[in-house]
Amino acid sequence: MALPDILPDEVIAADAESDAVKIHQWTREEYEQAAEAGLFKDRRVELVDGALYDMAAQRSPHATGVRKVARALEKIFAAGYDVRSQMPLSLGPLSEPEPDIAVVVGEPDDYLAHHPSTAVLVVEVADSSQIHDRKRKAPLYARADLPDYWIVNLRFDLIEVFRDPADGLYRTRRIYRRGETISPLASPESSIAVDDLLPHHAPAS
Repeated sequence: MALPDILPDEVIAADAESDAVKIHQWTREEYEQAAEAGLFKDRRVELVDGALYDMAAQRSPHATGVRKVARALEKIFAAGYDVRSQMPLSLGPLSEPEPDIAVVVGEPDDYLAHHPSTAVLVVEVADSSQIHDRKRKAPLYARADLPDYWIVNLRFDLIEVFRDPADGLYRTRRIYRRGETISPLASPESSIAVDDLLPHHAPAS
């Protein structure tokens, strides 16, 4: 007897519930072991919510943006803080992202045996990764209660600032444009000009 071209909805629903083919969810421990074994040699990857994502090759505007952000923050966060560039954060058992910039409490030697598990400020510089940084990383950072998350949006020549994490989401999002200043939550007496974070010539959209 021939099968109908269109399966009834209840059959499709039952098949979905009984699907034995599952996507492997990487743990941070598995990810670190695989990295030590050389599985990701010559590849830049990061672990976000159990999924491995290839990190895009750095274009020159992105690299310029990362350096400008790092230099601006290093002027503010000196003794007692470490401004880390593209280094891992251990955010739970399923995630080890490598944000473009993370400001953490302490000195470099404090993290000799382990990666930081929190940060007072995280910054992503986005030229082609806006969706990833906004849709995947923002909820991850909010669930980890990272209080201050900035996206340096090169495509639209502005800074997106996310704050007030609760229930896995940032409750506030504010746009900063050239001519304005931003004060990090961890250093409210300081201010950074948006023009000091964005490259002088933003890439065309």
